[in-house]
Amino acid sequence: MSESPLKVWLDRDGTLLRLRLARPKANIVDAAMIAALRQALAEHRDRPELRAALLDHEGPHFSFGASVEEHLPEQCEQMLKSLHALIRDMLDFPLPLLVAIRGQCLGGGLEVAAAGSMLFAAPDTRLGQPEIKLAVFAPAASCLLPERIGQARAEDLLLSGRSMDAEEALAARLIDDLSDDPEAAALAWFDKHLAPHSASTLRFAVRAAREEYRQRIFAKLERVETLYLSELMATHDAVEGLRAFLEKRQPTWENR
Repeated sequence: MSESPLKVWLDRDGTLLRLRLARPKANIVDAAMIAALRQALAEHRDRPELRAALLDHEGPHFSFGASVEEHLPEQCEQMLKSLHALIRDMLDFPLPLLVAIRGQCLGGGLEVAAAGSMLFAAPDTRLGQPEIKLAVFAPAASCLLPERIGQARAEDLLLSGRSMDAEEALAARLIDDLSDDPEAAALAWFDKHLAPHSASTLRFAVRAAREEYRQRIFAKLERVETLYLSELMATHDAVEGLRAFLEKRQPTWENR
C-alpha cells in the first residue's frame, strides 16, 4: 500500500503538530504505522514554536491494535522492538502529546494512546488489552497502565482481556476527558491551557514532570520485552493462540 498510514500537518500557526491515523476502519498499528509515527515525531520535535502534538484518527475506531501476523515467531522480535521504540519516542517527546479517541481502542492501539499525556474520548469509546485471550500479554501496557490507573485496575484489564467503556475509563482515570467531540475538546484544551505559554519553558516543564516516570517505564519495558521474547514465545500456547486467531478457530491450550 503506497499511501501513508498517517496524515501529518501543522495547526494553530505551527504551534500544534497534528498526527492522524489514516487506515480506517481498523487503523492497525503495524510496521508501516509505527514507522510513520516515529518519523513524524522525530521530524517535528525540535520546532521551536511547537507547544504540543495531537494524535487522532480517521474512521469510527482509534485502533483495533497491533498486527497479529507480525506477532508470530518469525516477525515478533522486530515488531515488538519497533513498537517499544515508538512508545519510548512518545514518552521522550519534549512537549505534551494529546490523544483523541473514538470507538475501539484495543491492544497495541491502547498502548500507543496510553503513552500520550492526556486522553480525550467519546462516549462510544471502549478501551482494552485483549492479548491474554490469544495467550500472549501486552508488554508496553504492563508498564504504562499501572502508572496510569494503579496496579489493581491495570491487572483487571491485563489479566481479563476485557474492555472498559468510556464512563468506567473516566472513573478509572484511564481517560482524562469525556466529550461527544474529543478532537474539539483536545483542541479547546490546547487553546486554553498550552497555547498561551512559552514554548521553550513548556519543554523544561515536561522534562521535569516526566523524569522519574520515564526512567521507570524504560527500565521495566526492557525487562518485560525480554520476558516476552525469551520466555513467552518459547511456549506452545502463545504460538497456538496467535495461529488459532489467524486461522479463525478455537485454540487448544496445552498449558505449556
